[in-house]
Amino acid sequence: MKGKIRAYTLSTCPYCKAFKAFMGEHEIPMEFTDVDLLKGEEQTKAMDEIDRICPGCGYPIIIIDEEIIVGFNENKIREVLRL
Repeated sequence: MKGKIRAYTLSTCPYCKAFKAFMGEHEIPMEFTDVDLLKGEEQTKAMDEIDRICPGCGYPIIIIDEEIIVGFNENKIREVLRL
């Protein structure tokens, strides 16, 4: 399995929920940020980062090391994580 995993998600997004459930089922540690629950400067900072790495993308935005996956694509996640 690869190294650091982080994701930008929305608390109400069904694909984000499926991604979180998948990671939990496989006991894969990760960091995630529910962007819609952030306020003020924190949200602005997160949105600036999202615009920098993936302008115009949907959610979830999953970053595994340097690989960016947009949306809950289980096959791609398995491939990148070598599951």
